[in-house]
Amino acid sequence: MKSKSLLVFLLSTIASGAMANECSVAITSTDAMQYDTKAITVNASCKEFTVTLTHAGKLPKNVMGHNWVLSKTDDKQAIASEGMAAGLDNNYLKPGDARVIASTPLIGGGETTSVIFPVSKLSAGVPYTFFCSYPGHNAIMQGSLTLQ
Repeated sequence: MKSKSLLVFLLSTIASGAMANECSVAITSTDAMQYDTKAITVNASCKEFTVTLTHAGKLPKNVMGHNWVLSKTDDKQAIASEGMAAGLDNNYLKPGDARVIASTPLIGGGETTSVIFPVSKLSAGVPYTFFCSYPGHNAIMQGSLTLQ
């Protein structure tokens, strides 16, 4: 009887750990203006989702900074264009821009950052894009996010 309880405990521990892993993603960026991930699927059962971004390059953020910004696909270009005027100190994002669902700060080579956002900000069937808002990067550094 004890071994059955232990088995149930172990299985529930493994299951809860697996569930936690479904609610996060780790992305690496480089000095070559690339993310190593082009598509993210968020499980609708997650209450929050965590994105951890690592800049594996060597260049500082004022030269080759990267961040991770999430918006509806239709809003991406306007956010990126308007963000250029906001400058480096604002992570190339217009302060208070309600179209930005989630974002990390800009980081330089060797740095890591993360953002946690409520999954309730997402809707099924809506196309979302993640991108880097550093000027010129969003054309290459982008991917899709889907709520499943």
